[in-house]
Amino acid sequence: MAFDRFMIAPLDTGSGLQTNFRPWLIPDQAFAQLNNAYVFRGRVRKRFGSTLLTGDPLTSRFRINVGTTNGSGNILTVLPGTEFHIGQLISIGTALFTVTALGIPANLLRSDGVVATATLNTTTGALIINGAAAATDVFFYPALPVMGLSLYEFDVVFPEVSIGFDTEFAYQLAVGGGAWLRAGTAVWTGTDSDYFWTWNWRGVSANSNLLFATNYNILTPDPIRYWDGATWTDLTPAFNSAGDTIRTCQMMVGFKNRLLFIGTLERISGTDTIFQNRLRFSQNGSPLQSDAWREDIPGKGGFIDCSTQETVVTCTLVRDRLIVYFETSVWEVVYTNNEILPFRWQQLNVELGAFSRFSHIPIEEAVIAQGETGIHVCNGVNVKRIDQLIPDVIFQVPVTGIPQKIYGVRDYQLETVYWSMPVQNQWNFCNKVLVFNYKTGTWAFNDDSFTAFGYFEDSQNVMAGNQEGYTFNILADVYRNAPSLQITNITYVSPTATLVVIDHNLIVGDYILIENALGITTFNNNIYQVVTTPNKDTLTITALGVTGTYLGGGTIARVSRIDIFTKQYNFYVEEDRNAALQKTDFFITRTDAAEISIDYFVGSSTTSLVAGGVTTGSIIGTSVLNTAAYALYPYELTQARLWHPTYQQADGESIQLRIYLSNAEMIIPAISLSNFELHAMTFYCTPTASRLQ
Repeated sequence: MAFDRFMIAPLDTGSGLQTNFRPWLIPDQAFAQLNNAYVFRGRVRKRFGSTLLTGDPLTSRFRINVGTTNGSGNILTVLPGTEFHIGQLISIGTALFTVTALGIPANLLRSDGVVATATLNTTTGALIINGAAAATDVFFYPALPVMGLSLYEFDVVFPEVSIGFDTEFAYQLAVGGGAWLRAGTAVWTGTDSDYFWTWNWRGVSANSNLLFATNYNILTPDPIRYWDGATWTDLTPAFNSAGDTIRTCQMMVGFKNRLLFIGTLERISGTDTIFQNRLRFSQNGSPLQSDAWREDIPGKGGFIDCSTQETVVTCTLVRDRLIVYFETSVWEVVYTNNEILPFRWQQLNVELGAFSRFSHIPIEEAVIAQGETGIHVCNGVNVKRIDQLIPDVIFQVPVTGIPQKIYGVRDYQLETVYWSMPVQNQWNFCNKVLVFNYKTGTWAFNDDSFTAFGYFEDSQNVMAGNQEGYTFNILADVYRNAPSLQITNITYVSPTATLVVIDHNLIVGDYILIENALGITTFNNNIYQVVTTPNKDTLTITALGVTGTYLGGGTIARVSRIDIFTKQYNFYVEEDRNAALQKTDFFITRTDAAEISIDYFVGSSTTSLVAGGVTTGSIIGTSVLNTAAYALYPYELTQARLWHPTYQQADGESIQLRIYLSNAEMIIPAISLSNFELHAMTFYCTPTASRLQ
């Protein structure tokens, strides 16, 4: 019997995730669901992967050198900071000491098997460890969320140095990616919603390079500080003869040779006052001069309040224009060329604001930002929504608390932008990544948990951090996720293993790869499905044949399930005929030994016909699409791309495919950690009954 053939390619403009219409109305190249895959240059690719920033779970994590053991391998010290909690870690050489309980003091779980004192007073931070390696550096891992990743424009020899922040400390990455170490001695007091805004600007002289930083913690205010490569210095400049000062601000930006503070907290006559719509500017030149911010000296500093009572949210430079987002409006700071009052506010939009300080992403001659009513682009003249293909996504974000944690970044190499987002999330951190290809206008979702994005020593390599202080590279050609969650403890009562994983941000049904576990090695390099999540710090899995006692070191990597739903196809809809699908050919990139499952549905039903075929014994083939070369066709081993078929028995007013990793495939590392690329699909169909008969 002759079939009509319909090829779907290229998968480019007009493809990607589309939810503004029912699945039968979206374009043939579009997808009703696109999870952990995205459209890129004519094909569907598996989502980006990640590797630990330095390749090592310890040096890729924020850490502090707290001393050296003596000749007997002992150390007695007090850890810095004020936050001591379960999940923190100390390393001495290869030995790990994990905080598994609170106490005054609490015994640490030690991995070296030595029977000797290892305690931490979780009230005072007093640390005692005996019997470790002698004369060895001791590192403390605060295990706090990454709250900022910045580049410090250092000097001509080392032009860019990575600076990171958690809620308490700042860190510097050794040039070339050696390891994170604490930068300076400053301590901050922010929460896991107080992200760090930084800006590179001049100091006293025009050729001095400083990194200014603020976390805008208004509950227990931290001052604005600047980093000179060795020391953090507080900046609380006076702005009048009475000695009133700027305590902190939401944002800072260098503009027209002045440093600007936007959204200020000011101490006036001894009382802290919030000015949520204020812009303060320094003199033209050094912002550190004693009178640089004085509003009562003509030609020095000053302020201008925006004529709105909304709270300022974020800002960015677009070409030579400063665009400022408030809660539900967008404004421009216009330069006046008047040295007495150099700036004025100009409104661009009255309804499209922004969610968070880092929800904006500059894109060439415009900026994209997320707000309560949509995702929109501003070119400095007008503001308009760009999320018409996925208009309901923004309304799945909670309206309070966690939207402040939306964080965006641009991936120059892939011509995409990413936002970490809290979509219908039950825990405290963002659980999704929204992917937008700004060249083709296509959308997709990844399952992942990032707290901050940045760049690694240049603007070409995207870096990310998470809620446990790990940092990693975002890489398109890596097909697995980095081991970036610490297993603090494991208890086992067959067949259930209970894992303590602080702020895991996982849900029931997620899959995890366990690695590096000491003491109980049965888990290593195996993938498990999360069975329960009793709370944000605990999860359970099912495992058999487990022996030993856990000693620490274990890590978890999220395993991403590719899950794609095509449109509901009917190539004969204009003829008022149903369609019968017999076979689908997939043009895919060859892998070494992987596969993916193909399911299908008729009409608007969600009943799996593959499952029905298995039940009745009428299934044709296996419904598995092999992405590796067939054993009987050795010439396929020389091909980069392959045409492989699956067979269907479907007849209805429309037919929809699901391309996904099954539960069985998810727990096989060679499959679930492999690449997947779809270049085209060809459907073999015939028209059947008319619906008007």
